[in-house]
Amino acid sequence: MKIVIASDSFKGSLSSLQVADAVEEGIRAALGTGAEIVKVGVADGGEGTTEALAESLGGRLTSAVVSDPLGRPISAVYGITGSGDTAVMEMSSASGLPLLALSERNPMLTSTRGTGELIADALARGCRKFLMGIGGSATNDCGTGMLSALGWRFYDAEGNLLWGRGADLEKICTIDDTDVLPAMREASFTVACDVNNPLYGPRGTAFVFAPQKGADSEMVATLDRGLRSFAAVIEKKYGISVGDVPGAGAAGGLGAAFLAFTGARLVPGIDMVLDAIRFDETLKGASLVFTGEGKIDSQTICGKTPSGVLSRAARQGISVIAIGGKVDAAPEGFLDVLQATPAGMSLEQAMNFETAFANVRSAAFEAIGRHLTKWVE
Repeated sequence: MKIVIASDSFKGSLSSLQVADAVEEGIRAALGTGAEIVKVGVADGGEGTTEALAESLGGRLTSAVVSDPLGRPISAVYGITGSGDTAVMEMSSASGLPLLALSERNPMLTSTRGTGELIADALARGCRKFLMGIGGSATNDCGTGMLSALGWRFYDAEGNLLWGRGADLEKICTIDDTDVLPAMREASFTVACDVNNPLYGPRGTAFVFAPQKGADSEMVATLDRGLRSFAAVIEKKYGISVGDVPGAGAAGGLGAAFLAFTGARLVPGIDMVLDAIRFDETLKGASLVFTGEGKIDSQTICGKTPSGVLSRAARQGISVIAIGGKVDAAPEGFLDVLQATPAGMSLEQAMNFETAFANVRSAAFEAIGRHLTKWVE
């Protein structure tokens, strides 16, 4: 019997593969050593994606000193797969909202320049394929900071070079791409994007997301005008219309920048990860799949790791058991959904590594016990 384990991390306590190790121990305790168990690290494109993909693809983590959202030096981590040609990045490691104090949040001033510097570092190391997670941004610069770090130049009407911040968007009149890094011509980007917001307008990135990044109503209006203006400059320069493309508004317009300047593919985060690790091939011949995440609730089925795993397994007629650190709601479609944390246990205790590992192990053991007859048969 073949069992595949593909769980997201339990954030704050267990990594994706640590969850898989705990589940394996539970299965072995219930079934012995006869089953073939295949463990893969997965994530949904958000926090933990870099580590999960680097592990699953036999790679390593590395770091580079880049600019944080306000231009200060910071060490940011990204992954390089075992093949050496693919980089795995989360833009939040260089340009994320958690890097700023509450009083520092201001999308007029923040920039994605550090993300571009991270890409440039990977290009210098020989990477030409990029798997990018773009959630959790502190920015609304439509990717101009990132692009500036890669060699694009943006000028105002007087010919002044602009840095690449939200406040600069409305000033951009000219795009110069003569100094773009030559390696960018060989680079391809797949971007994990789980929002379908357009670039501007009532559902655009400024109105929907900028307030949580520190923008007041006046800033929101200014940023939206800037995004409209910059989109017109892009269309004039390249003949590409990005304003209404679903996902263009992701990460303060970073989605639009990837589309227009790099020809990137925007895909759901979990699909980017599962495709990268060839998960459909891993599933072949499996009798059962275990998945999970720290908290299973009504949002789990909306593009989170367990829903993506369930969808892929269902195509091959394979049953899926989900384990959550906490379960507030059990989504339909799973063979079983189990809560690992015993009732009454404090959050602090449940988040302890040894405790969390033991709880997941016990839940996996219980799951096999509940369905043992079926799997033995």
